[in-house]
Amino acid sequence: MKKLLPAALALALAPALAFAAPSTWTLDASHSNAGFAVKHLVISTVRGTFTTLSGKLVLDEANLAKSTVEATIDVNSIDTQVPDRDTHLKSPDFFDVAKYPTITFKSTKVSKAGKDGLKVTGDLTMHGVTRPVTLDVTASPEVKGMGGETRRGYAATTKVDRKDFGLVWNKMVEAGPAVGDQVTITLDLEVVKDQPKTASK
Repeated sequence: MKKLLPAALALALAPALAFAAPSTWTLDASHSNAGFAVKHLVISTVRGTFTTLSGKLVLDEANLAKSTVEATIDVNSIDTQVPDRDTHLKSPDFFDVAKYPTITFKSTKVSKAGKDGLKVTGDLTMHGVTRPVTLDVTASPEVKGMGGETRRGYAATTKVDRKDFGLVWNKMVEAGPAVGDQVTITLDLEVVKDQPKTASK
């Protein structure tokens, strides 16, 4: 009887232990979007996206503070639907992609915010400058994809001052600065749960 108790206890705890184990999720770039918006001539808003991005999420639902997020954006993939403007944004006046081809984010803190929200704080590196930012994040429940894979969605927003990252180019016109300083960043991300590797026979 004594020998059976540990085995029974292990079986009883198995579901809880499985839930407690951290899971790794990979960004599905084909169903994700990294967008930004900035004022133009004070009176309108220019929006753009980065079309090439990658990332990883390690989610620890038993202890959310142990979760981590890392993401990389290819700045050369910037798209504002105006080729001449995109070329200017890639130039040394702005992102200077020849020197700084990527934007990266690495989390330093993940915490709960409300019922379905998260606060994800981390280091954003852009144009060779690293600054702390906090993302307001909402998460979807898990769903099964068409191939049986497990997926989740995340929507995140934050605001940054581009001058904090050395992006200081501007021109003054009658209405004011040609380009606003505050940039709103919006992320719509879909991630796929990594499958555990099976031992080869």
